[in-house]
Amino acid sequence: MSDSVDAMPAGARPTPGIVHKRSPLSLPETVDCLSEAMRAVGATLFVVIDHSGEAERVGLALRDTKLMIFGNPIAGTPVMAASPLAGIDLPLKVLVWVDDSGTVWMSYLSADWLVDRHAIPIGFEAALAVVEKLTNQVVE
Repeated sequence: MSDSVDAMPAGARPTPGIVHKRSPLSLPETVDCLSEAMRAVGATLFVVIDHSGEAERVGLALRDTKLMIFGNPIAGTPVMAASPLAGIDLPLKVLVWVDDSGTVWMSYLSADWLVDRHAIPIGFEAALAVVEKLTNQVVE
């Protein structure tokens, strides 16, 4: 079952470890708000991958979907030093997307799930939980 904060997004299947938060903003506004929140906490937004834009570029249709990849080496490096395979899930990511009913969602991997998945030692959870705080800023 997913760690759903809101009802499941329309058209999505429950996926272990995935948290979904409904955004009250449009997709571009959500991306902008998250970008600003990331900067405010000292995180680097490495890239925004425009999945839907790339699909359109090659003549395919995809719901509006952007993947934001961000992190902070001061926080993430100790996590990867303690559990090297955590690097497969770091830097952190937020998928901002529109579901089948036109609702904007922010979906990401739960910090608890990441800790379990990579057997990350106690004390490193806060570095992974920053995504929760950032997405909360959008919904509050």
